[in-house]
Amino acid sequence: MLDLKSQTVLKILIKECKNGGYKIIETSDIISALPERYKTDAEGLKNILTYLEHSDCISIKYDDDGVYCLAVLPYAYKMVETKQEQKKKGITLPLKIYIIIFFLSFAASFLGALLSKLIYF
Repeated sequence: MLDLKSQTVLKILIKECKNGGYKIIETSDIISALPERYKTDAEGLKNILTYLEHSDCISIKYDDDGVYCLAVLPYAYKMVETKQEQKKKGITLPLKIYIIIFFLSFAASFLGALLSKLIYF
């Protein structure tokens, strides 16, 4: 699972590498494209790119003092599309499950209290 900063960097890389091939990108270009709340330095960006590579989202051919030759892998495209589809749907599955559990728990406790009153009368 990717954190928000890694997802933002991945979205920037997807915009840069449109055809799925390798592209040479400088760290300054990625850092300047980041929103203000996710700004980081070159070392932080290197850690994010390493994490994305280990997560099989990108493939780094070489890293040369702030210049990367990388490609975005199909898994990353699929992951970003899935996230966008989940945002469009609105309520996510876990929230629905919590609502159902809440109402079932309420009904079960009400029935339990009702049965206990009927037994002792």
